[in-house]
Amino acid sequence: MGDSGNMPAQKATVTAPEGVVEALPLRRSLVLTRVACANGATRAHVVRDFSPFVSHKLSPAEWRRLALEDIEALLADRLIRESRGRLTVGEDGATIVDAFLCRKGASGSAWQEIRDGRLVAKGLDLEPISPKKLKALLTPEGLRAFILQKTYGLPHSGGQTPAKLRAQLAVVALERAFGKKIKTGLGAGPGFSAKAGRLLAGQLSSRPRDLGSDGRLVAALAAEAIDARQTEAEALKAAILRRLMERALEEEKRPVRVMSSSVAKPVAANDAGLPGASMPPTRRPDPAGFARVVNAIAQSCAEGWAGNRKAPIARVWKQIELAHPEWGLTEIEFKSMLAEAHKSGHLLLATADLKDKSTAAEIEASAITYKNTQWHLIRIVDAD
Repeated sequence: MGDSGNMPAQKATVTAPEGVVEALPLRRSLVLTRVACANGATRAHVVRDFSPFVSHKLSPAEWRRLALEDIEALLADRLIRESRGRLTVGEDGATIVDAFLCRKGASGSAWQEIRDGRLVAKGLDLEPISPKKLKALLTPEGLRAFILQKTYGLPHSGGQTPAKLRAQLAVVALERAFGKKIKTGLGAGPGFSAKAGRLLAGQLSSRPRDLGSDGRLVAALAAEAIDARQTEAEALKAAILRRLMERALEEEKRPVRVMSSSVAKPVAANDAGLPGASMPPTRRPDPAGFARVVNAIAQSCAEGWAGNRKAPIARVWKQIELAHPEWGLTEIEFKSMLAEAHKSGHLLLATADLKDKSTAAEIEASAITYKNTQWHLIRIVDAD
């Protein structure tokens, strides 16, 4: 499924023959689309070209029987015709395919172009899709970006760099860390270093880990989002088309234009009810509640004198981990939540001014880097 060439930029609204689209099931529409491609198709072509996307559900014999049933039904409806064993599309059939793919003149295009472009877009529910976005979808980077944008509700743009996606995903992970009780916005990201942002975004995976680079992070999360077997673009396309065919196999004569999303949001390690999820996100506190608990624990292990007492973040984290296992937090989530609570004024963080050998390891473990600042301590605000 390699990348195709330049995609036509023509856009038009297409109307199919009255009543035909509404009666045509998704599976039959897909078979019709294959026949409508350049040079038509034989029965063997139809069976072969969809086999990789149904083999996890059907035996070869079962799929062949269904495909041949669809071909016979399309012949009976005069949407396709047959000559010397080759199937070609009729005028009404071509109009239906154009409507199905949301582009006038789609019928007659190469199968690879339709499969890797407009059928993948249909599998991601990106219709109607502009020529610019379709061109981006045909690149590995654009494909991964669209998968993650669809999965996590990010703005749709195929031109997002891995660094921008990492920053946006880190914000999503921070929102989840607070049990989705905050909305920080998806603009410039949370302001953490690239490594901290990757660690935070990595919490969206069912196996949180540091993937080492923004590109590997994006590739891994995109593959997991659609249950792809590998992270390469070919595997991603195949996974999307498998899901599209699953919908087609399960459909009970549903209108072609009404299709539910095929991309289910993957369950992160901190989400409810999954292996690796300690507690549902709803049991996590909001920023104000989080800050109250943290401040109370920080007071119990702070050092210094009245008006200038501070607690190392690493020390407070150990106490939080023991006292509140129901939050199911990881250390990177805890530190990111601290930074957010500091930004919103719910608690105060401070930088360690003096370091000695006895506290150097604890101070280093406490570090939170945010833009050009590094915090190590939670400042105790004494009541008046």
